[in-house]
Amino acid sequence: MSTDEHVAPAAAGPGADGDVADRDAPARSAWSVLRPLVLRLHFYAGVLVAPFLLIAATTGLLYAGSYQAEKIVYGHELRVPAGDTKLPLSRQIAAAREAHPEGTISAVRPSPDDTGTARVLLSGVKGVAEGHTRAVFVDPYTAKVRGALEQYGSTGALPLRTWIDEFHRDLHLGQSGRLYSELAASWLWVIAGGGLLLWFARRRRNRRATAESLALNSTALNSTAPTGGRRRTLALHGGLGVWVAAGLFFLSATGLTWSTYAGANVTDLRAAVGQSTPAVASGLTGEHAGHGAMPGMDMGGPDGGHHATDVGYDAVLRAARAKGLGDPVEIVPPSGPGAAYTVSQIQRSWPEKQDAVAVAPATGEVTDTVRFADYPLLAKLSRWGIDLHTGVLFGIVNQLALAALALSLILLIVWGYRMWWQRGRAGAFGRPLPRGAWRQVPVYVLVPSAVGVAVVGYYLPLLGIPLAAFLAVDIAAGRVAARRA
Repeated sequence: MSTDEHVAPAAAGPGADGDVADRDAPARSAWSVLRPLVLRLHFYAGVLVAPFLLIAATTGLLYAGSYQAEKIVYGHELRVPAGDTKLPLSRQIAAAREAHPEGTISAVRPSPDDTGTARVLLSGVKGVAEGHTRAVFVDPYTAKVRGALEQYGSTGALPLRTWIDEFHRDLHLGQSGRLYSELAASWLWVIAGGGLLLWFARRRRNRRATAESLALNSTALNSTAPTGGRRRTLALHGGLGVWVAAGLFFLSATGLTWSTYAGANVTDLRAAVGQSTPAVASGLTGEHAGHGAMPGMDMGGPDGGHHATDVGYDAVLRAARAKGLGDPVEIVPPSGPGAAYTVSQIQRSWPEKQDAVAVAPATGEVTDTVRFADYPLLAKLSRWGIDLHTGVLFGIVNQLALAALALSLILLIVWGYRMWWQRGRAGAFGRPLPRGAWRQVPVYVLVPSAVGVAVVGYYLPLLGIPLAAFLAVDIAAGRVAARRA
């Protein structure tokens, strides 16, 4: 097929050539036969998926700023003046329960620094969304309750950040809404990768054309230089895309790790190769068994414990400190008889603090320890990737980088659609890309590529299913057009 006339790709990827075909490339080179396929995929995938990417980028931009906004909006609950000596954790918990006796304690987060408040997290509270908790904020120096807010997630997101997070993740549509973000993440790397290939191929061809012009002692024209109109838009779209391509690949990969379907496949694959994230064993055995919490009891024992023989939160915290677990930490009470307290470090900023211990409630002895340093490699990479994606790994620098990346993606989409419009005739969108490019691909290239696409599509169903649907519609449209002709 010929590629002399086509519509320029309008996508969120790094850019593509839409002006001339590879006339100077060898007729049987791998790129000369693959380019039409890449071009077609980059263009149509960009046009169809870009709206979802635009929503994800816009909501992601809001989320990047939510951490700093949260500190301002909830400053009264989060910060207190530094005092001399912090009160025992049991007194802080008792004050929280006196002010908020509803629900049961699901976790306690001691004050992480000199000016931070303690959090007592309550589950089973009427009016609090499922999977969320009510966080009661306590001044660690005076035991005065500073307020109570709904909290979600291991990062301790409060109402403002929770709303933005859920908007980014599922548009507040629940589980079905998560399909939009998974669709965007599944296709982002494909669009960006196709754009990279097309952009660098175009640059290579332009350099070759310039060299030939110089050899003929004629004026060399650098077609990559912006000259206005569509070519300028193409230069902006492609140039920015090349600079941020690595970031787009990263957002796609990390976004898929906790998506609904692709994320489940990633989890299963990690488990199959022994790379799952380890968890501390909270069950008690031997001499420690049978001395756990009694069901339904809360704050009944000495030192804020769950049972008359419970050593309490202060002793549990001391045991964790003795094992090297520094702030910030979260203490989860025993889930029932025969269960231990678990104390986990919850620092997601660099350096990560993710160690955890289990503590017997009757004796205060540490029964199990898990160190982040001992995590399997893929478990560490997953943890780092998610924290980098959510903007907590490097704090404000991380959040600024994510904001810049989100803005870049928005610009790429806008410029991509502008190129599509500029390629049109008399205000209409341009002609469709010619069909039949796959027939030019050698069998030894086509078959392995098809197998690879099938495997990837299986593990990324929101890539594979839309791609199969697109092929079916495209083939049907081609046959209809052929019959009319």
